[in-house]
Amino acid sequence: MSGYSHVIGFDDAPFARQHRGNVLVVGAVYSDTQLQGVLSAPVRRDGVNATRVLAELVGKSRFASHTQLIMLQGIAFAGFNVVDLPELHHRLQIPCLVVARRAPDFGAIRRALLGHVPGGRRKWRLIERAGPMEAAADLYVQRAGLTLPAATRVLRRLALNGLMPEPLRVAHLIAGGLVSGHSRGRA
Repeated sequence: MSGYSHVIGFDDAPFARQHRGNVLVVGAVYSDTQLQGVLSAPVRRDGVNATRVLAELVGKSRFASHTQLIMLQGIAFAGFNVVDLPELHHRLQIPCLVVARRAPDFGAIRRALLGHVPGGRRKWRLIERAGPMEAAADLYVQRAGLTLPAATRVLRRLALNGLMPEPLRVAHLIAGGLVSGHSRGRA
């Protein structure tokens, strides 16, 4: 087993388009390829608290001292509650990796943020601050605290059931099951 064997993958639960308020975020805690635990906390729909909530959730958990990598299913949770990736890395002193199946349409995201979302200008700056999306293991990533080759290796090693790494795939399934009563769709 080499590099980044203790990983937490986070995804948000599904929510109705008209929903306002909190949305559940779930973390699947892995030791190598084995699920070891689950973390969860609410974040505000289109809010500004995702970075703080994730940092506190991980930092205060019983898994904090062992965690070597944080994976996020996208850079925003609960709509446009954008994670400040470099700040999350700084607070936890743990490498952080945003993972997406496809390269996002940053033009459309920018237009949506600047035209329709309160605090959109600040949120767009957070996305820019995270750096460009880079191809890695047939996925796209933004990263803080690890190299692109290291990110590619960990993604490949943890992709047991398709392209998505197991911590993110399982966080997606758990989040859907908790909120909807059943899981569905792809991570």
